[in-house]
Amino acid sequence: MRNHVTLLVSAALLTAACALAQSAQSTNDPFPQPIAATQDVVRVNYVEYAQLPMDNGAPRMMLLTAEPGGRRLFVNDMRGPLYSIADGGKAVALYLNINDPKWSVSVQSQGSERGFQSFAFHPQFNQSGSRGFGKFYTYTDTTNTTPPPDFTPTGGNNTHDTVLLEWTAKTPGAPAYDGGPPRELIRLRQPYANHNAGHLAFHSFAGPNSPEYGLLYMGVADGGSGGDPLEMSQNLASAFGKVFRIDPLGNNSSNKKYGIPAANPFVDDKTPSTLDEIYAYGVRNPQRFSWDPRTGAMYLADIGQNIVEEISPVTRGANLGWNDWEGSFAFISRQGVSLEKQRGDSKMTYPVVEYAHSDPLLLGNAAVTGVVVYRGAQIPQLANLVLFGDNPSGEIFYFNADKVPNGGQDPIRRVMLMDKGTAKTLLGVIRDRANATGARQPSRADLRFGTGPDNQVFLLNKQDGIVRLLTS
Repeated sequence: MRNHVTLLVSAALLTAACALAQSAQSTNDPFPQPIAATQDVVRVNYVEYAQLPMDNGAPRMMLLTAEPGGRRLFVNDMRGPLYSIADGGKAVALYLNINDPKWSVSVQSQGSERGFQSFAFHPQFNQSGSRGFGKFYTYTDTTNTTPPPDFTPTGGNNTHDTVLLEWTAKTPGAPAYDGGPPRELIRLRQPYANHNAGHLAFHSFAGPNSPEYGLLYMGVADGGSGGDPLEMSQNLASAFGKVFRIDPLGNNSSNKKYGIPAANPFVDDKTPSTLDEIYAYGVRNPQRFSWDPRTGAMYLADIGQNIVEEISPVTRGANLGWNDWEGSFAFISRQGVSLEKQRGDSKMTYPVVEYAHSDPLLLGNAAVTGVVVYRGAQIPQLANLVLFGDNPSGEIFYFNADKVPNGGQDPIRRVMLMDKGTAKTLLGVIRDRANATGARQPSRADLRFGTGPDNQVFLLNKQDGIVRLLTS
């Protein structure tokens, strides 16, 4: 009898162990079919376009964009500097250092996720006599928490603030910023050290006659920690876990420092607690978004928790799901995602593509970045593709902009960089250059994209200060 009981217990334990193993495998691998490593690969060349100063180590490049109505490119370093790039990349100059004590901003740049997050030039920056003349905006984490915040979390530790600042140059074309101190538009009190802010951008392709012209979009992350513990992303009374749309030159906000467009989706929802600034909600860490110049479609790269990275469409009033959903999968707090519950909620906006952290192309961790919808002709092999990538691994991916997928990992294909006849990822390019120069070998790429005039696409990183330009 004793042996029989032992066998029964052993069998039960074995069954439980197998079930746990299967559960762990399915939980960690929602897409058993990996990203196609060799199928439909697009290969492009690149050139080393510009070198940023390496005086205090490699600059932590986050964003590159063109000056409206001008000839310069601008790129920021998370530690505080904003650089201009001119003359085909040969002339790099410090335009503004937000961390200069005279501005009293005190950039909080400790940790990999805090600092000078993003910037955007008003489309009228170079139009003399216009309301937006000389104006640009920065999105910055700061240690200065003395001013009262406009938006507070529902709990947490109040670690630092994130501020949206407006700068006004007297002479927009001057080599360096020649204006006065910035004007503060929005201040958010951050409950945790991570997931601080996101992207800042005017609608890239909205002309002067468009109702979108001059409206500023800003990604506001979910406040940090893990799993959105304060449940703010789905809370329309909270600023966190949202995409805002504001008029920076208006004054009908609660603090009278910016405007709220009348066409924002929740302006007339009859619920006083709902924030009228919200354009979309249910995001976790909205690092990048952009628009398709042909269709006007907006896409957002939202960094996942532990399982799924996603590129999602963004429409007026859309709910992108977090923290009820991580990608196409139901999110269960502390336990990850449930593979048994996928999509199915008509009120949610699900990803067009998504990929798993466990994919063999990645480094064991993952963070999606992007997004560039390429409609140019200068690089024919990229025509009509949506480009995005994985931040740590430096993998560049694409899907078809004219045949937009409906989720999952299967539609994703790779873009490889040709380096002396060999196809490489951005991390491979950076590592090989480090070998050639005797520099330290980086463990990750920290990929970001930038865009310039004439459909230029640039690659940024936090390892070697080199801005790389994709070429045909």
